[in-house]
Amino acid sequence: MVNSKNEKRMIKIDLASPDVIRSWSRGEVTKAETINYKTLKTERDGLFDERIFGPTKNYECACGKYKKVKNKGKVCERCLVEITESIVRRERMGHIELEEPVTHIWMLKVAPSRIAAILDLKTKELEEVVYFVSHIVLEPGTSKYLKKGQVLDLGNTKISIKTREKLTKTLEDIKEDFDLSDPKQEIGFRRAEKMIEELRNASIPFSMDEAASFIGKYTNAKFGIGASAIEELLKNINLDEAIIKIKEELKEKRGSVEQNKMMKRLEVLDSLKKSNSRPEWMILHVIPVIPPDIRPIIQLDGGRFTTSEINDLYRRIIIRNERLKKVKSMGAPSIIVNNEKRMLQEAVDALLDNERKARPVTGKDKRALKSLTSILKGKQGRFRQNLLGKRVDYSGRSVIAIGPDLKMYQAGIPRDMAIILFKPFVIKWLQEHNHAENVKVAEKMIQSGDLKIWEALESVTKDRPVLLNRAPTLHRLGIQAFEPKLVKGKAIRLHPLVTTAFNADFDGDQMAVHLPISPEAVAEARVLMLGSKAILGPKDGKPIVTPTQDMILGNYYVTFEEKGQKGEGMLFSNPAEAKIAYEAGVVSLNSIIALDVNSLDKKHFSTDKSGYLITTVGKILFNEIFSENFPWLNNSNIFQAENEVDKFIVSDDTNISEYIANKYETQQPIKKKDLSEIIDRYFRTYGSQKTAQMLDNMKDLGFKYSSKSGTTISAGDVVAYKNKYEDFKVADKKVAQITEFYNMGMLTFSEKKRRVINVWSAVKDEIQTQLESVLKQDPKNPVFVMADSGARGNVSNFTQLVGMRGLMNDPKGDIKEIPIKSSFREGLTVSEYFISTHGARKGMADIALKTADSGYLTRRLVDVSQEIIITETDCEPSKGFEIGDVVETKHDNIIVPLRDRLMGRYIFADVEDEKGNTIVRGDTLVDEEIANQIIEAGVKTVQIRSVLTCDSDKGICKKCYGINLATGELVEIGEPVGVIAAQSIGEPGTQLTMRTFHTGGVAGGDDITQGLPRIKELLDVTNPKGSVAIISQIDGVISEIIEEDGMFTVIVKSNNDERKYKSQYGAIIRVKVGEPVTRGQKLTEGAINIKDLLEVARIEDVENYILKEVQKVYRLQGIEISDKYIEIIVKQMLNKVKIIDSGDTDLLPGEIVTVKNYKSVITKAIVEGKKPPLAKYTIFGIKKAPLESESWLSSASFQDTARVLVKAIIKGKIDKLEGLKENIMLGNLIPAGTGLTGSAEIIKRGQESLANEY
Repeated sequence: MVNSKNEKRMIKIDLASPDVIRSWSRGEVTKAETINYKTLKTERDGLFDERIFGPTKNYECACGKYKKVKNKGKVCERCLVEITESIVRRERMGHIELEEPVTHIWMLKVAPSRIAAILDLKTKELEEVVYFVSHIVLEPGTSKYLKKGQVLDLGNTKISIKTREKLTKTLEDIKEDFDLSDPKQEIGFRRAEKMIEELRNASIPFSMDEAASFIGKYTNAKFGIGASAIEELLKNINLDEAIIKIKEELKEKRGSVEQNKMMKRLEVLDSLKKSNSRPEWMILHVIPVIPPDIRPIIQLDGGRFTTSEINDLYRRIIIRNERLKKVKSMGAPSIIVNNEKRMLQEAVDALLDNERKARPVTGKDKRALKSLTSILKGKQGRFRQNLLGKRVDYSGRSVIAIGPDLKMYQAGIPRDMAIILFKPFVIKWLQEHNHAENVKVAEKMIQSGDLKIWEALESVTKDRPVLLNRAPTLHRLGIQAFEPKLVKGKAIRLHPLVTTAFNADFDGDQMAVHLPISPEAVAEARVLMLGSKAILGPKDGKPIVTPTQDMILGNYYVTFEEKGQKGEGMLFSNPAEAKIAYEAGVVSLNSIIALDVNSLDKKHFSTDKSGYLITTVGKILFNEIFSENFPWLNNSNIFQAENEVDKFIVSDDTNISEYIANKYETQQPIKKKDLSEIIDRYFRTYGSQKTAQMLDNMKDLGFKYSSKSGTTISAGDVVAYKNKYEDFKVADKKVAQITEFYNMGMLTFSEKKRRVINVWSAVKDEIQTQLESVLKQDPKNPVFVMADSGARGNVSNFTQLVGMRGLMNDPKGDIKEIPIKSSFREGLTVSEYFISTHGARKGMADIALKTADSGYLTRRLVDVSQEIIITETDCEPSKGFEIGDVVETKHDNIIVPLRDRLMGRYIFADVEDEKGNTIVRGDTLVDEEIANQIIEAGVKTVQIRSVLTCDSDKGICKKCYGINLATGELVEIGEPVGVIAAQSIGEPGTQLTMRTFHTGGVAGGDDITQGLPRIKELLDVTNPKGSVAIISQIDGVISEIIEEDGMFTVIVKSNNDERKYKSQYGAIIRVKVGEPVTRGQKLTEGAINIKDLLEVARIEDVENYILKEVQKVYRLQGIEISDKYIEIIVKQMLNKVKIIDSGDTDLLPGEIVTVKNYKSVITKAIVEGKKPPLAKYTIFGIKKAPLESESWLSSASFQDTARVLVKAIIKGKIDKLEGLKENIMLGNLIPAGTGLTGSAEIIKRGQESLANEY
């Protein structure tokens, strides 16, 4: 593990005072030069000066007097350069002393402006002062009309009227005090009069500078302009006094706009006080100069130079700074000096955040130069590109090809790739075995292709697995480890069963190979990532390695039974005999034969019957791939009934041929669904290693017999279906009648469209049904075999081939009324072809957009949940979470049955049946058996342990989470369940639909967003599109429902309250008069606005609503996701409260704190006898939640980098490095998984894992 000296424990971000910036620096940069283009030496006092930043060459000074390591630490007397490594040029900083202070653009312009909040000014006014447009009053002196901090704006016509009035009144007061008999005073009087005249007439130019000095002379008022004026105001602020004053004022002004402003001001001042910072540090006197190797100058081939854009921005600052010094020393007029000051301010702004300026500084190509902020933010910024995404060496990539001969833990690596990938290990092996004296010789051997290198390669590849990755890596199975097997050619060979997990196919996909180097990494790869261990998919705990296509077809063919085949009714004394007969051609693979039961292991059967088992040679082969005590599979419903196989056993004295011919019913072959069930059962019985072995056997059997079956497809296999034209005639008549009704005005357009669509849908369904029966008559038809087995295609494809294509969508997603009557076998007409391509193209465009959208969704989910890790065994929570069937209330469809929701969870409280008998005690882990018991007892709701009610301080506990779906066992401490949850919700995101369904423009309950947009709407907590449901805000009874003009008014009465709710036009009412309703219950159809629900209902109602709605979207698309993953995201969205009343604590009204912190503050207040604070739950969408994270590093690397950093800087935030992202950025081990266990243990487990490979 990393030495604790190097491992960073906490990291703080803070405002830096000018003295701190000077303390970072090694010297002042005073010249704008960079390097001398002739000698290529750095310029003295310039941006690359070796005296400030260190030598450009290792252990060599600038003049060349000292050149060796032995002089390390000396400073050359001639050139004053320290003799050290050149890498110090990546860390040593310089500084620029500014002639005039400037404001920091982040503190001025990042909303909400922090300086504006402190001075209680509008941001626009503040900017006018900073950029030398308006003056500001620093001291009002004796004037009655001026007040401190007032901005005197004379440019803006509207505002300037007030300013002119105040200045005029001040001048008139001064004018009255003059004694006109004194000639000197008379001059003053005349000046005042002239200024008043200029102020009254806006068209006459007016000099504010002149007026300022005149008013100052007679009233002691002080005016300022620019950053120096702002600095003076900030210096005069006493934080303690200001905070007390605001708190006093807040008590009087409740619930006004003024209050919000004051709360924001209080927050900034309080943060500055707590972080020991001063407001005037937001004004810069010194600019730090970042190390030169981070902003290099590089010589190009043609002798020209290219430089980092930061250097240009620094040069502008230095040039303007020097020019300002010169202008000031010459005693230039104030207008020129102020202009220079403004240009200096703008130059510093450009360096810090060029894009925030109205007119950014551009380069030669008219593109804004990259400032320090742009280096940090965005996908290409420092956070995401360099800190979170690091490139690795020892990697390669190539096209993938199928490797049917591989075992499940192997991958075929091309020899040419492997020799480069394993090069250092090969060199070491060659030296150790005395084939090469040194590295140079070994490298030459590799280049020349010496035969010894292949022996070396074979040897070293046995020691370490490789990691294979296919982009996009949507879930954890997108990177898996395999033991390398060297292959010829240039393609990586991939095991056919792992393609599903990678979402790979062999049509030109590429994959990347990485090599784990350290012993810990090698062990981790073997223990946690080996391909043969990834049997279950993490999102639903179902097998993800189910055979596909050819493999299914082969196993279907092997287990197919057919009467009247060669050798039917033969008796065999043991399986070996049957196989010999098959190989000799005496009996065919699918003939029904009899096998002596005594020759099989009795564990297969539930009885000790003797006699003959009716089976086929194929089924004997199929059953041989399983372990000996696995049940004998003779048909597909083996798991439905015990003793199933016994009914295939007949007594010794039966006439087998006669029995088969007359009594025996042929059994269905094994299909895709059956294979999946078998794998699941096998995994739960024997574990991953034996399952992987069995899967390899299943794959081999499938490939072998799909080849032997000789399945082909030709036009002759799809028989044209002629009867459809009769159906068309009937349908055309119906459509004509509907159209006639429409023309007569008896139907609306949408009603007509709906009816026409129904007619054609019915026709297509009828044709499909008839085709299915036609197909079943020929069970050996290749097209039917492929569809029936689940290898490829389905009946709908077949209908389109020989029946009709049916109705199509247009690009809006609406269904067109004109059907495509032709089938592909007949060929489409031109217009039909156009109709069918019309909507399909939109589909292709959608897929491209959907991929990006879904990826972004995953990224936000990971960010919101990445800090959730399993931290303890049991948190002993105070309450459970009640679950039942998830029901779609509109049609009463069960979306997720209670049984599915119970599996793999802990029960919180005892479960009792209707009579009060305890079925299951609390604290029990629910498996299949217990779940069935609960359902059979008719229990409707159960209290379970849930992530939502977990009381762990950090992360969540094992019992509230339950089973780890990827292993089928109780989750282990250290499991990063937050990231797994995000991946499980995000990975199927690409399969969700993009479009919102419309019912042909009719508003109403069905016009509701679906698919990806609905998921975004729920998780971002935005207002729902489409129809929004009205919810009741009180518990009560529906007293009346009034309808007028298609709109409803629903009146809800309780004992002491009555509420009226008005619906949208065309809304569908869900309640009846006299029906009781509860808070948050829907009164009309549609989606609920989650924020409204949180205002009126319990927190559990909100959690349940989001859970149900997310499940609804995924299940409608046939995607199963475990509840616990959605719970984790919901927990993170609802884990903050907003303080309403701070009580006697340090919390501020309006402050957002985590539920955990809020509870600890309450406890502390009660213990100390103080008044506890009051708060209400708030909900943050997954866009906002990461920005409110406790960790500022994590938030800054997510979005809105500048805003997050400003907030953190003002608060002086400390990042405790508790999440995953923060630790990755700093190069620590992550506090999850093996990052918690230590090296020795993981290496030991790695060695055990290697010993177990088959």
